Amino acid sequence: MKIGIAADHGGFAMKQRIEAALKSSGHEVTDFGAVQLDPADDYPDFVIPLAKAVVREAVERGIALCSSGVGASIVANKVPGVRAALIHDYFSAHQGVEDDDMNIICLGSLVVDYAQAWELVQTFIDARFSGAERHCRRLAKIAALEREVTTS
Repeated sequence: MKIGIAADHGGFAMKQRIEAALKSSGHEVTDFGAVQLDPADDYPDFVIPLAKAVVREAVERGIALCSSGVGASIVANKVPGVRAALIHDYFSAHQGVEDDDMNIICLGSLVVDYAQAWELVQTFIDARFSGAERHCRRLAKIAALEREVTTS
């Protein structure tokens, strides 16, 4: 799978480990930065390009990290077509994809340890959208809201 990954200084070390594990598992990974540890960097500078790549399908799924995962989630969801969520548990990692077609997982490096983060990433990657009518109907309502907001 083509996967994009991004992190600011808060998620930098975890991003490096997850990226290496993804590549070892046979995934094609695009790193949207940060490429070096800089305590003064800002998560939007890395998460926005990741989110845009997910929407244009340059990557199939995205992983966004910061210290809490909250900022990464907020900024990713500002890009129309992104369905990002802050994930801390196994159920949400797969259910978010199966029911809500989540395309970016957001993780907090100070909230989950590496072993849990890697399990959540694998669960997210392995999950597939169900395509159930009720879920498609709900996603259509979200897409309509995004169109309304961007044209008003």
